[in-house]
Amino acid sequence: MKSRPYCYLFRIQYLGLRYHGWQVQKGVKTIQGVLERAIRFTLGNSDFAVLGASRTDSGVSSLDGAFALYTKEPLDINEFIPKANKSLPSDVKLLNATTSPENFNIIQDVEKKRYGYYFTFGEKPHPFYMGYLAYAGLHLEMDSLKEAARSFEGRHDFRRFCTQGKNITDFVREISTFQVLKEYPKWCPNADFPVYVLRVEGPGFLMHQIRRMAYALWMVGWGELKVNDIATALGDLEKHPLSPKAPAQGLVLENLTFKGNLF
Repeated sequence: MKSRPYCYLFRIQYLGLRYHGWQVQKGVKTIQGVLERAIRFTLGNSDFAVLGASRTDSGVSSLDGAFALYTKEPLDINEFIPKANKSLPSDVKLLNATTSPENFNIIQDVEKKRYGYYFTFGEKPHPFYMGYLAYAGLHLEMDSLKEAARSFEGRHDFRRFCTQGKNITDFVREISTFQVLKEYPKWCPNADFPVYVLRVEGPGFLMHQIRRMAYALWMVGWGELKVNDIATALGDLEKHPLSPKAPAQGLVLENLTFKGNLF
């Protein structure tokens, strides 16, 4: 990317419901795809490159994601952001930007990622809420679920709580915080039903890890798994996942923290 010597770091927000994830894929709509189209229109050329800090899956949303934009010519950020936002779909928004320091790497310099998995249970809510919440059925035993969730904190082998890609051999990841909170997000502050969030923080996660952890906790809440089954699976080298994936629309990338508190 040396032919494009200028690098800018952007914060981005999007609702993932209509998109097949972040990364460009042939024949489907993606966040990176619509972003690059808007940048191309705004710059008036294709001489740029975009690199995302986190490749969210199909249907997953972001409150505060980030990407790097490499350009051949310098940008006026204050002019660029409103022009690009005007060209972007209404469910994708650039928040702010800054110039990148020398030797900064938007992937390697991520210090911590925070995700929230939002869900409800009980009487089924109005269908309009289900664009950004997951529904976990009529009943969950929340005390057991919360007890089981504590097992995920720390450094573990998560091979039974992910989708194993062909080139993945290291399944050890660290979760610094795993909280289960009753919390009404900004997008449904006055809901007349309980909303919970599984809030997870760590340096990085495996494919579908959070969604499989969420479903495993639901299974504990339904009585289909015992609390200690979670801890046992974290020490198990069996390849088969312990649980299915929870629905994508409940998952939100809430924040990315970079080394040195940059950006």
